Amino acid sequence: MKNFLLQKKQFFIYCAIGGSGTALTCLLYALLVKYAGQTVQVANAIGYAAGTLLSFVLNAWFNFRVSDRIIQRLTAFFGVAFLGWLASAGLLYILVGQWHWNALYAYVIVILTVVLLQYNLNRIFSFRKTTR
Repeated sequence: MKNFLLQKKQFFIYCAIGGSGTALTCLLYALLVKYAGQTVQVANAIGYAAGTLLSFVLNAWFNFRVSDRIIQRLTAFFGVAFLGWLASAGLLYILVGQWHWNALYAYVIVILTVVLLQYNLNRIFSFRKTTR
């Protein structure tokens, strides 16, 4: 039961921290699409990288409270982010490229879908406690 409650608490903190990473991602995405004339895929990649780095640092320090194996954890976190990015790129291709939805509205659906995927993968792979 204690482990279940810890996971729920970590999920909510993950979502709050993810909100800051997502806000940065969305801000960069919107600015790059609307004002810099970038394609949705380029804007998505740039925003995703910046938001992912911010989320890793905040999650490592404040949520999962890990300070060991930072390079391995960062690599795993970016690996999970890459899977999330692939999912987001695929969804954007379908929603915007094929179905011609508004790029900003489609992005809301993309983010909601990817958050659940990434939380579970990061909990299992990136921030798993190590035994000494």
